[in-house]
Amino acid sequence: MENQTEGLSVTRDLEPFVPEAVFSDGTEMFRSPCEPEMYDTVTIRLRVGRNQAGRVSIVFRERTRCVDMKRYRSDDRFDWYSAKVELIDQYLHYFFEVATQHGVFRYDRLGVMLADRETVPFRITPGFHTPKWAKGAVMYQIFVDRFCNGDPTNDVQTGEYYYIDRYAQRVTDWNRAPDASDVQEFYGGDLRGVIRKMDYLRRLGVEVLYLNPIFVSPSSHKYDIQDYDHVDPHFGVITKDAATGLCEGDTVNAHSAQYIARVTSHENLTASNELFAELVREAHARGMRVVIDGVFNHCGSFNKWMDREGIYRNAEGFDDGAYGVPDSPYRTFFDFEKNAENAGDANGFSANPADADDPYDGWWGHPTLPKLNYEESPKLKNYIMRIARKWISAPYGADGWRLDVAADLGHSKEYNHEFWKEFRRDVKAANPEALILAEHYGDASEWLAGDEWDSVMNYDAFMEPVSWFLTGMEKHSDEYREDMLNNEKAFDFAMRCNMARFQTASLQAAMNELSNHDHSRFLTRTNRRVGRTATVGAAAADEGVNPAVMREAVMIQMTWPGAPCVYYGDEAGLCGWTDPDDRRTYPWGHEDLQMMQYHREIIRIHKSYEVLRTGSLVMLVEEPGILAYARMNETDTVITVVNNNEEDREVTIPVWRAGVHDTQSLVRLIHTNRDGYGMDTQIYIPRDGYITLCVAATGGTVLKNMR
Repeated sequence: MENQTEGLSVTRDLEPFVPEAVFSDGTEMFRSPCEPEMYDTVTIRLRVGRNQAGRVSIVFRERTRCVDMKRYRSDDRFDWYSAKVELIDQYLHYFFEVATQHGVFRYDRLGVMLADRETVPFRITPGFHTPKWAKGAVMYQIFVDRFCNGDPTNDVQTGEYYYIDRYAQRVTDWNRAPDASDVQEFYGGDLRGVIRKMDYLRRLGVEVLYLNPIFVSPSSHKYDIQDYDHVDPHFGVITKDAATGLCEGDTVNAHSAQYIARVTSHENLTASNELFAELVREAHARGMRVVIDGVFNHCGSFNKWMDREGIYRNAEGFDDGAYGVPDSPYRTFFDFEKNAENAGDANGFSANPADADDPYDGWWGHPTLPKLNYEESPKLKNYIMRIARKWISAPYGADGWRLDVAADLGHSKEYNHEFWKEFRRDVKAANPEALILAEHYGDASEWLAGDEWDSVMNYDAFMEPVSWFLTGMEKHSDEYREDMLNNEKAFDFAMRCNMARFQTASLQAAMNELSNHDHSRFLTRTNRRVGRTATVGAAAADEGVNPAVMREAVMIQMTWPGAPCVYYGDEAGLCGWTDPDDRRTYPWGHEDLQMMQYHREIIRIHKSYEVLRTGSLVMLVEEPGILAYARMNETDTVITVVNNNEEDREVTIPVWRAGVHDTQSLVRLIHTNRDGYGMDTQIYIPRDGYITLCVAATGGTVLKNMR
C-alpha cells in the first residue's frame, strides 16, 4: 500500500525498495533502554535496505506528532536510522514511515504494510518491567502427585474421605494410567519427592520450577483449595495422625478422624509449610527459581471458610465456616443471597441435596468450586492479598505466582482489573523480582498493559500454532485438520497477529509450553488421532506416535521468543490424552533416554546464548512444511530450520535478512532426523546473502554465526 503522507517527501533517485530489509522491534538492539522508566530518553532504531529510503520518520498514534530519524550507520546491505524520544508518565504508541522510490510505506508490529489494513503500533510503557530472570528462562512444570513419591508416610489412604461421589483412593501401581475421572486418585507424589529429584532437574538444565497447586485440598489436582495458609500435609509432613478414615457406606467427612487430624493439625500444617520453605532453599541453592499456582477466582467446598463438610467445626483454632452458619465471619466471602433466589438455574444450585436452603454461587455452577465474592467482601480481598505476599516473602521466598483462570475473577471486568492492579502493587512491593504469570486464552493485552500481569501461559502465540503446524491437531486432541498440517501461512498469520498483542517484556517471559495438565501431551498429538481416555482408552495415546516430530517441536520451543516450559515427563517420552490422562506419573526407570539426552543438549544450547532469551525474531523461509527463522542481537545470530515433510528437503535461506554477511560463516550446533539427533558440526558460508542446506525429513537444524 502506498501511504502518501503530507510533508514527507519521496526521493526518486533511490535503489528499489525491498520490504524484507526493513526491521525494528522492542528489543535492546532497536530500542534502548528497552524497558525505560518515566521521563527517560529512549533511542528508537530502524533498519532499512541500503540507499532505499529518502526519509524515515517515527509517527506517534493519533498523529499528534512525528519525529524524523537520522541515518547513523551503513554497511553493505543496510542503512540504520535512529531518533531520541523523551517519555512522559504515559505509554507511547508509534510506527514508522519510510519514503521510497515507490512511495511511502508504513512499518509496524506486523511488518511493512503492503496492503490496506489497520496499523498495529509498537508500544512503550514507562516503568513496566518483567523480571530479568524470567526472560527466556527454562521452566519445568510439576503436577506434584504424579512426579515422585519421596515420603510414603504422607500418602492419602483409601477411604480417608469422600469426594465427588467416590472415596479417596490410594493407587499402589505407580505405572497405572489414571482413570477417566481421577480427582480422587492419589499416587503419592509430594514435595520431598521434588527435593529428591532436584539434582536431576539441574542436570536437565531447568531454571524455574512451576508447581501446580500445593495447598490443602481434597483433589489430586488441588484447584479446589481448602486452606490457602498451609501446604497440604499429604504433600508435606504428617506427624499427627488418626487410625481410621470413613467406614464403608459412610460418606460424611465429619466422621473421618484421619482426614480431620491430617489437615487441621497445626503440627502437620506448620511442618508442611516448613518443608516448602526447604524446597525453595534447595532450589535456590541450585540456581533454580520456584513459581507456585494461585487459585483466587474460586476455592473448594471443603475450604475452611465454607466448611460444607464440617471438617473444621470442632477443630482447634478455626472459626465456623459459612455453610449453614449465617453469622460466620466468612459469610460474605461467598454469594449466598443471589443463589437463594436463583437456586437450580445455570448460576445457582443446592449445595446439599438434603438442604436446599443455603445454596451458593459456584464457578460455572460447580458445587465443589464456590466462587469467591470479592465485591461484597473487602475482608476477603485483604486476606487474599496477604496470601499473595506471604508465599513470596520470607521465610518461604517463592519467586512468583501462576494465576489460575485469572480473567474470571470477580463479577465484572472492571472489578477484575481493579483487583489485579492491586495484586501487582502488593506482590511487587513484597518482592520486586516476583513473576506474575496468568492462565489466559485469547487476547490478554488489556491485562498486559504494564500494571497487572507480567505475562501469560502462551497458548495463542505458541502452543496452538506449533501444534497445528507440526501435527494438524487441536491441543486437546479433539480435532484433526489436514488443512492445518504443514500450513506455513496459517502458522505465520497466527504467530504474527498474536505476538503483536504482547509488549516485548511480556513476550520474552511468556510460558511457551507444548503440553500441560489441561491438554493432551504433545507426543500423543504426533499420532494425529482424535481421542480421549473415555472414548478410545489410555493405551491408544501411546500408539503411532512420532518422536521425530516431538524433537522438531522441542527445537522450536528452545529457539522461539519466550520462556520454554517442559511439562514433567515430556523429556522422558511420556504420552497421554487430555486431562486426566495427561497427568500420568513420571516414568522413572522407563524413560526414553534418547529423548532425555536430546532435551539436555537443546536446553544447553538455549542457555548458552543470550540471543535465544532476548534477541529479535526474523522469519526467513515459510514454505509448506518448512520454517526457517533467526534470533539476532548486536553480536549473535541463531538460525533454526525445521522440515516437517516426509522427505528430505533442500532449503535456501536468505540469511542476509538476519544481518549475516558473506564474510561470516555459520556453524551447525545440532540437527535431528527420523532416527534421533546429532551434534556433529558443519560450516556454511553465505554466498550473496544466502545459504543452502539439506534438512532431513521430520527433522531440523540449528545454526549460529561464527564471530
